[in-house]
Formats: sequence, structure tokens, C-alpha cells
Amino acid sequence: MKRNNIILPSEWAQQSAIQLTWPHKNTDWAYMLNEVEECFINLAREIAARQLLLIVTPEPELVRTRIANVVNMSNVRLVECNSNDTWARDHGGITVYIDGEPVVYDFAFNGWGLKFAACYDNLITSQLSKQGMLHARYQNRLNFIIEGGSIESDGCGTMLTTSECLLSPNRNGEWGKEDIELYLREAFGLEKILWLDHGYLAGDDTDSHIDTLARLAPDNTILYVRCEDEADEHYEALKAMEAQLRTFTTLDGKPYRLMALPMAQAAYDEDGERLPATYANFLIMNDAVLYPTYGVPALDDEAARVIAEAFPGREVVGVDCQALIKQHGSLHCVTMQYPMNVIE
Repeated sequence: MKRNNIILPSEWAQQSAIQLTWPHKNTDWAYMLNEVEECFINLAREIAARQLLLIVTPEPELVRTRIANVVNMSNVRLVECNSNDTWARDHGGITVYIDGEPVVYDFAFNGWGLKFAACYDNLITSQLSKQGMLHARYQNRLNFIIEGGSIESDGCGTMLTTSECLLSPNRNGEWGKEDIELYLREAFGLEKILWLDHGYLAGDDTDSHIDTLARLAPDNTILYVRCEDEADEHYEALKAMEAQLRTFTTLDGKPYRLMALPMAQAAYDEDGERLPATYANFLIMNDAVLYPTYGVPALDDEAARVIAEAFPGREVVGVDCQALIKQHGSLHCVTMQYPMNVIE
């Protein structure tokens, strides 16, 4: 039965705004707050130069003073709200259209399978609704745990996700795969779910979010991370991921156009643990794509070339995200887009 009264828009659909949840002294960024805030200021500048930016923070006036001289403030909305951390992609509301009207789903976020506290993050979407920031119907779906970084939609009824994340026992442990697939189909109006069974990044706390590995793009395209170094610990898993991607087909049975992103150069923390740097963690905007750079010009440039080819007509803008990977995320992880008619 076709569920075309519900649409989960693609990220490249027209947007009304993008959310950042700002770092502060009570987040895990406390030890490097100045460094990460510089990255957030750069992100805010690039977003607000092009479209509306919603900043969630417990300290709106402090943030205003930090960004006022470098960010287009006419495109900024500051909302006072407490937070545990900054990963808006995963605690932010997920917008669908039901019979053409926007509805913001508020799913439960449990710190990527009970790894981190999320008590304040879990209240952000309902607080935005209560404060009148969401010009869309709010729907409580706190009986189900899902993060925005774990799902990709083409806006036409197909979802791309990873089995490792969505079938994690610490998320919806009592639910089997068939139960979860049925729920996703009904909640998002899906016709097809592509379950990616391979691929991971060392240092990733999310249990292999899809937005670290493979991304849907227009014209039945999938951008994915390819590892060509046989000595790299990711080589076999990402090779298996690539092979599985080649078996995926669109709703009309055609193979996807696959475009390989370079593997980011290995980066490590002060304890020698590998950090999950990935070029797949880009943000699609109305007229641009912001993508993470990691201080290796040849690889940064190659990633930009691939992204530009996948998104013709959009400006491709790099933002240095070497600070973000120190807390095991990147650019897409700290942002959440709202489609048209949600934020004014």
C-alpha cells in the first residue's frame, strides 16, 4: 500500500532554516571550548550568509556577543534552551510532510545507546515547539529511539541506513528488524529501506551512523567513503560496504550512481586513539554544500571535487572541522536542517 500522504524530504529539498546547538562550559567541549567555538562561529558565518540559522543555547546573549561582528545577525534566531551537548543532528526534530503540512517528529535520543547523558537534549525539540519557534505540528514520538544521523532519505520513499545502528540493542532492544522496518515505513511513508550491513569508522560513538559512511544525493546518486590503503584497518569493511552498495537498486530497479569520496587522513587524539574523520559528513543547503576539511589540502580538494559533481549548481564550501572530530563527530553531526514552512 502506497503511503504517499507522508513524505520524509531529502536534505536537498528546499529548507527554511538550519539548527546549531551551541557548545558551552557544561558540555564535553569544556576543556577546549575556545577552539570548538571558533569552528561553530565559522559554521554560523557560512550558514547565516546564505539562509536562516537557529541557534539553541542556554546563554543566548553571550553567544550573540561572540558572533555579532562576524555573522549576518539578520539571519540568526537565538533560542534559550539548556543542552547536554551539541549534536543537533541527533537530538533535533525530524520533519515530515503529512498531506502537505509539515510535522516535526520528536523522537527519543538516548546518547547513542546509553553512552552519554541526554536529559536536556531530549527536551530541546519540545521546548522549540512550546516557544513558538516551530511553525509546524509537533508530534511526540518519544516511544522510539532514532537519530537524524542514522537515516538518509531521497524524498521519494527510499531510506538508506545501517543495520549496526538501527538494530543496536541499546536503542530499541525489544524490537526486531521486522518491527523496526514496519515502524519506519509507517512513520516516514517509505516504500524501500536499504540496510547497509558493512562499514565503520574507528572512534565513532554512534554505532556507524550512515552520515559518516554513505550519503544519498540527487539523480539516484550515493556518495560513499572509499579506502584504498590495504594497510588501513578500515580497508576490508569499507570494501565490503562498497560491494553491497553496488547491489542496491532504486524503486524502479536501477542501480545507483556511486561516487567515491576519499578516505580522510588518519587523525588521532592525545591518547593515540583514532578519530572518525570523514568527508561524508557534509551539510546540504539550499544553494550550497558545506563540507568538513581536515587540514590535508589534496584530500580536502578531492572531496570538494566529488561533492561539486554530485551537487551541480551548488556552491561547495569547506569548513575546518579538526576541532569537531576531537569529540568524535563532524559538520553534519552538529547541524539539523528544517524544510520549508517550519521556521520563519
